[in-house]
Amino acid sequence: MLVTRLRLPVFALVALVLNGIAPVASAQVPSTPPSPPVPRVQVQELRMQVPLDPDRARQLYVPTDPAYHSIGRNYQRDVDLKALDDRRYPDLCRGIVDFAKVSYRSSVGDLDIPAYLFQPLQKRGARGHAAMVWVHGGVHGNWGLTMFPFVREAVERGYVVIAPEYRGSTGYGEAHHQAIDYGGYEIDDVLSAVEYLKTLPHVDPERLGIMGWSHGGYISLFTVFRDRPIFKAAAAMVPVTNLVFRLSYKGPAYQWEFATQRRIGGLPFEKRDVYIERSPLYHVDKLQVPLLVHVATNDTDVDFVENQQIVDALRSRKPHLAETKVYVDPPPGAASGGHTFNRRVDPNTLQRLDTPEQVDSWNRTWTFFEWHLRPGLGPPDAGR
Repeated sequence: MLVTRLRLPVFALVALVLNGIAPVASAQVPSTPPSPPVPRVQVQELRMQVPLDPDRARQLYVPTDPAYHSIGRNYQRDVDLKALDDRRYPDLCRGIVDFAKVSYRSSVGDLDIPAYLFQPLQKRGARGHAAMVWVHGGVHGNWGLTMFPFVREAVERGYVVIAPEYRGSTGYGEAHHQAIDYGGYEIDDVLSAVEYLKTLPHVDPERLGIMGWSHGGYISLFTVFRDRPIFKAAAAMVPVTNLVFRLSYKGPAYQWEFATQRRIGGLPFEKRDVYIERSPLYHVDKLQVPLLVHVATNDTDVDFVENQQIVDALRSRKPHLAETKVYVDPPPGAASGGHTFNRRVDPNTLQRLDTPEQVDSWNRTWTFFEWHLRPGLGPPDAGR
């Protein structure tokens, strides 16, 4: 076969002949330049011609208008349920805990924040007590009665505990509910509890800690991922850590709760900087104080694939400050699997439903805070 007008190296031609694949002589065909990429606008126009599946479109639709944030919410029912819970506290605390429902102004300046205050019956005197801020979870949640057995233990150990109902918490009417600002002003609401604690003369402002669960753990992380942390130590239990990942993993029904918040107004692909700023995972390097983090591999709310990210980041970049523990498939306490593994409580008797993992988690937590906050110490002038 005759080979003509080929622009191939000699060794390539030899290889073709030896393998019986020598090209047929032909006229030279001019090379065709690659087609230019189709403009994005044109691609979108082409996609709009695809037949619409109404059911799938409805399933995937996520609005950004705050008017659609909590459609059909029964705010009065929330208020009534909160009042029902609050009526139980005086009887629960009588003779063992000094209880009060208080409020304080958020440092943001636009909202009064209700809070539960639990204190020892006998005060030790000026600066005689360490104190902790405990932060509830839920995109829209509130401080629940089932936390009472743990609060009682904290008070028995000498702590003053305040539990703020930051903006977005349920049971305080529509305005408080709709003021939700996940990863934004809610953190200021929680930090403002410290200013209230400072008005109590028996609280030592040098021995303050914070602890939270789920979304409350997320807030706890952000209070210590700051340039000037207020707290001496923090604990985050099964915390939300990466909203960029979380919203993609959970899907449109969950995304709706975020995209319709006034100060977010969109999804991660639209508001990249907002979601990065509001994801603790991307702020690990700011940690300056001791931090305890407990997570569970069978958590189906804050899935382990999310929590493993911050555990790995803390272990690799802040090993001298972070103490982390991964509990492997602890007995589930609710529909969300291991998400409540260390908060198992009978809702009727309010007694702990202990498992080995719950006992271990709380033993580690109490030891951690005792080391850093010294709750057993009295006033500074009492020989400390």
